Amino acid sequence: MKYLLGASLLVMTLIVGIFFFPSNFFTGNEIPYDDEQDGLSQQIVIKFSHVVAENTPKGLAAQRFADLVEEKTDGLVIVEVIPNGSLYTDDDELEALIDNDVQMLAPSLSKLTKLSPEWALFDLPFLFENDQDIKDTLSSELGKKFLTLNENKGIKGLALWSNGFKQMSSNLNPLRNPEDFSGQRFRIMPSPIIAEQFKALGAKPIEVPFDQLYTSLQEEAFDGQENTISNIYSRRIYGMQKYMTVSNHGFLGYAVLMNKEFWDSLPEQVQRDINEAMAETTSWMVSESLRVNREQLGLIEQQSSIDIDYLSEQEQKKWFKALKPVYHKFLDMVKDDEMKAFVKQRMEQMETR
Repeated sequence: MKYLLGASLLVMTLIVGIFFFPSNFFTGNEIPYDDEQDGLSQQIVIKFSHVVAENTPKGLAAQRFADLVEEKTDGLVIVEVIPNGSLYTDDDELEALIDNDVQMLAPSLSKLTKLSPEWALFDLPFLFENDQDIKDTLSSELGKKFLTLNENKGIKGLALWSNGFKQMSSNLNPLRNPEDFSGQRFRIMPSPIIAEQFKALGAKPIEVPFDQLYTSLQEEAFDGQENTISNIYSRRIYGMQKYMTVSNHGFLGYAVLMNKEFWDSLPEQVQRDINEAMAETTSWMVSESLRVNREQLGLIEQQSSIDIDYLSEQEQKKWFKALKPVYHKFLDMVKDDEMKAFVKQRMEQMETR
């Protein structure tokens, strides 16, 4: 009986040892330390604030990015998307990013001219010939240069997103010729080049934040504005303007930014996952912005009484001739030789189209 009890205790000890002691206990070997796992035990929350609606290309891309990050990090990183300027407005979001009160933004490129004048390059009228041209430029070495432009201000650039071409609208008269703009008040984003654009057309530019656009239209603070179809549709601008010209005269893009100190604090594996998710989202957004703008232009035609004109190639050339001084204004603003060469090349291409 005593031997039987002793044998039972021995068996139980072996079972406990197998299940509750580490595999290296009996071998004396140490478990190698994986420094990639250090600091990965707590969930990381990234607040991603933007000022447009959820059903716009930027809104959809922000949510897609959030889903991809959660998937790639197995839920370790949660991107909390906050749309419609409900957390920070157009006026104060950049300061909030620098202060790390919010970790991610996707402001329009025009807004970044207050940080560096080089960003105004993307506001030049008729800079891009078509959507493929936009895609190629944003992914080029010149495009990548912009992502590091403001690191000295504590801002990490992750990607450049495209929302496609801007169109013109007015509540006073059709906009087919440069003289049609004369005397009109136009809402603009804060950009010296956009301001010069409307001055060259004889109009009065008025800076108004995007989140105040609808209210300003209601109050008749201005006569016209420029925007992508998706923004014109999501903000129901088509219901408050009588005339719209599909001009494809300008480009609306976004810079996806992160607080640099926050980025630098992330483990390398998390940084790799975020970069991978951002690359996939950026590629997806190219086709998605095309789809949304095309689809919503059709909805505007069906659902509203706004008068829509399509600018002909000949009319585009008239506009460019009137707007050419804006190019020289930009060339006087910046010192970067690569950017100057790019702009001069585009001027020549537009003149020979």
